[in-house]
Amino acid sequence: MYFNENSIVYFNGSFIKAKEASVQAYSQTLHYGNGVFEGIRAYKTGRGVKIFKPYEHYKRLRYGAHVMGIDLNYSEEELTEITYQLLEKNNLKDAYIRPLVVTGSDMSLLTSKETCLIIQCWEWDKYMGDRLLRVKTSSFQRPNPKSCFVEAKVTGHYTNSILSTNEAKNAGYDEALLLDMNGNVAECSGANVFMQKNGKLYTPPRGHIMAGITRATVIELCKEEGISVEEKHFTLEELKNADACFFTGTAAEVVGLQSLDNYQFPLVWEKSHGHKLIKLYKDEVLGLRQKRKAS
Repeated sequence: MYFNENSIVYFNGSFIKAKEASVQAYSQTLHYGNGVFEGIRAYKTGRGVKIFKPYEHYKRLRYGAHVMGIDLNYSEEELTEITYQLLEKNNLKDAYIRPLVVTGSDMSLLTSKETCLIIQCWEWDKYMGDRLLRVKTSSFQRPNPKSCFVEAKVTGHYTNSILSTNEAKNAGYDEALLLDMNGNVAECSGANVFMQKNGKLYTPPRGHIMAGITRATVIELCKEEGISVEEKHFTLEELKNADACFFTGTAAEVVGLQSLDNYQFPLVWEKSHGHKLIKLYKDEVLGLRQKRKAS
């Protein structure tokens, strides 16, 4: 599904066949999870292929490498240019892009000085689909921000997402919702969360969450469209009294919730802000939106 015999990846300075790419068996990323990655999307637009906010994504990749002590000697501009070349070599226009920085062979717990940059791309529909989701509150918490850098996309951090997703799927749900160490709503296993109450949107503030680029885009869209949105902490009980709820993320884009545990969100989805934002977001990534002029 992700690659075939003709797929090309960028591998540490060269474009090679995906089937020829390999990492070392003693890689610190493989053994200890010390690697960083990104999730980016490209879209086919009326003006050609457009990678959505590549600078912001690659800035976050470089941030993750920096805080983990990993050498990544590429600028945002260089990474963006490489990615456009990769899309062209794979003849892809609508694509998901996965840059990955892998650390070298080192069995100590000091960051390896050897690194390898891999960039892959493939066709991938919306990660969570288009239908409304049935969500389970996870028994696993979002990691304590004093235990790691929670805003860095570190490979090892995603065992938390795998555990919560497995738990939810095995219980018959579509997705998992995680709380933070204080019992406040944090995020989904792989996306940010927005709730609607009395016509206003709320989303958890930075600090315990992954500061999603899609989340930031949705906040910008709300401000431009006159939709009231506030970043604030809220509890699970408050969310279970909300009118509607949706998740945002690069892979998921914008997707609505049908229910959380036994709570059914009462607002008709088609009348919610989340439903409106699906189209606003799609128009934004395709370059179709006309910006409102400031008065």
